[in-house]
Amino acid sequence: MSTFKAVVIEKTEAGQSIGFQQVGDDFLMDGDVTVRVTHSTVNYKDGLAVTGKSPVVRRFPMIPGIDFAGIVIDSASPDYKAGDEVILNGWGVGETHLGAYSERARVKAQWLLPKPEGLTLAECMAIGTAGYTAMLAVMALEKHGMTPADGPVVVTGAAGGVGSVAVTLLSRLGWHVIASTGRTGEAEYLKHLGAAEIMDRAELSAAGRALGKERWAAAVDSVGSHTLANLIAQTRYHGAVAACGLAQGMDLPASVAPFILRGIALLGIDSVMCPVAKRREAWRRLSIDLDRTKLGAMTTHVAFADVLDTARAILDGTVRGRVVVDIGWPASSSIETRQPVRGGVRPRGASGH
Repeated sequence: MSTFKAVVIEKTEAGQSIGFQQVGDDFLMDGDVTVRVTHSTVNYKDGLAVTGKSPVVRRFPMIPGIDFAGIVIDSASPDYKAGDEVILNGWGVGETHLGAYSERARVKAQWLLPKPEGLTLAECMAIGTAGYTAMLAVMALEKHGMTPADGPVVVTGAAGGVGSVAVTLLSRLGWHVIASTGRTGEAEYLKHLGAAEIMDRAELSAAGRALGKERWAAAVDSVGSHTLANLIAQTRYHGAVAACGLAQGMDLPASVAPFILRGIALLGIDSVMCPVAKRREAWRRLSIDLDRTKLGAMTTHVAFADVLDTARAILDGTVRGRVVVDIGWPASSSIETRQPVRGGVRPRGASGH
């Protein structure tokens, strides 16, 4: 039986423990396609899973990681054969099904997509669930009938993964993009991606009025809570807000006033269980509409050995843009190191931000 390296989360009396382990094929769950994982990524949800700050993981032991790209090793499905390049986003992988932070994954064929034409496996993970979610949000605004001629669009959490891709996509599609961020030092970065204006997130993050001045036609929000409520309250008549995240919180302290007085639409974006046809269209659009040079500018590569520290850092808001995890292992690294996580508190020796 062959063995491979994986990050494994286990349940403990104190909460959960996490570390690299050497495991075998019999550790993997049922599925009809086995993939050699070449790349993964770090999303906000991955940070929650790794730290235990939110109950993302619902099965133990668990290999975290909700995205991967790789090459098919073995397939019992007629849809894929050995050597095919594939990608996966969501479907409960890294939550209820063993995930991407592993040199090998076994999943259901219907969860996979062939690698989009024109993109490399690494670029697919530079996009990842964050970028694919941003594309779903853009598509939702378009389906609602929103166009750049309607007025500005605001993107919250603009320096993060979803935000960086959303700014780039919307700008290239002709929108006047207002980038909302708490990191004022990232202004030049956001302008390079296509932002026309920079807004301090403090303008949106506190409790606000039920109905405010009309400021933008549309919005893409990955923050939730008061930020989402303020976006809605300041959206123009018959505008729309696409909501896809909860970085500030899961609550929505809003009023019905914008909906019944201005006809505002709140568009929910689900990337995890999104139907295959919509996934294929989102990835097709990404391969066409996303500026690959700007994708490269927003992307950082980290070694597999650094994935846990990176996942913790993303919750601290210190990770800019997108992160690609190159699934490989330095020969000098130990695979048995375990780093306990209790209630989301960073273990001794882990770097602070």
